[in-house]
Amino acid sequence: MANPFAIQTSLENDLSIVALEGFVDAHTAPQFEDAIQKAVDSGSVRIVVDCEKLNYISSAGLGVFMSFIEEVRDRGGDIKICGLTPKVRHTFEILGFQDIFEMLDDQQTALRRFNAG
Repeated sequence: MANPFAIQTSLENDLSIVALEGFVDAHTAPQFEDAIQKAVDSGSVRIVVDCEKLNYISSAGLGVFMSFIEEVRDRGGDIKICGLTPKVRHTFEILGFQDIFEMLDDQQTALRRFNAG
C-alpha cells in the first residue's frame, strides 16, 4: 500500500505556505516540487514549508528544497522550514540543512520571522 501524502498550499499576504503531510519520497516529491514551482512562478519567493504533519522525507524530498533555495534567494526571498518532528528534524540536521535553512518551531513563528525581516 502506498504511504499517505497530502499537500496544502495557501497564501498569507505575500507569503506562500506549503504544508506537507505524510511521506515525501520519490513518488510524492514531484507534487511538492510542483507546489514550490507554482509559488515561484507566481512571483512568491517568501515561502514557508510547514512540516508539522510530515512523518518522513527521502532524499528526493530534501532535493526539492535544495533545487529552489538559490533561485528564491537570488530573487530576494527565502524558504523557511517549520514544525519538524524530532525524527524528521534529525534527517535534516544529519545533512546540515540547519546551516542553509532557518528551521523554526511552528508556522506562526516562521510567518513572524518573515514579517520582521
